[in-house]
Amino acid sequence: SRPEQVLGLGLVCPIGKEARHSKRTLPPHTVIAADPALMAGLPPADAASYGELAVVQSPETYRRFREEIAPGLGLADDEGLVRVARRYELSTAPESGAPFERPALIVTGRQDDNTGYADVYALLEHYPRATFAVLDRAGHNLQLEQPVLLDAFLDEWLDRVEEAAVS
Repeated sequence: SRPEQVLGLGLVCPIGKEARHSKRTLPPHTVIAADPALMAGLPPADAASYGELAVVQSPETYRRFREEIAPGLGLADDEGLVRVARRYELSTAPESGAPFERPALIVTGRQDDNTGYADVYALLEHYPRATFAVLDRAGHNLQLEQPVLLDAFLDEWLDRVEEAAVS
């Protein structure tokens, strides 16, 4: 509602126009790079939580999952999340106003079975300065599975934001 106060917009694994999970266009859960030995050696709870999200199973993605994702999952207030989900949809869609004319980055995972990628394409008309990428070998933990590509996209987007801020 105040685009003049926003220098840029970066979205990683966002939802498209469908807030309700049941209405999203989602690919099936797919593991592109399986590591059966790694999965067999994990504690059962880790194998379940990591395995349900991992598109690329490797010691490195598991390490980062344990350090960066698992703590948040363990601290999640499940009852609170249910309350939020009941009212997850905004009363006014962000894309209902004038187009956002500043640098934007939208990066999705081709195998993201949580938020998907297909529905996000509908947002592009609202963001005429957006770079939109759908990364293969990436699910909802895209930052773990494609860190080099994500870093490159973020660096380039930050350069565009900085350039727009001084002009």
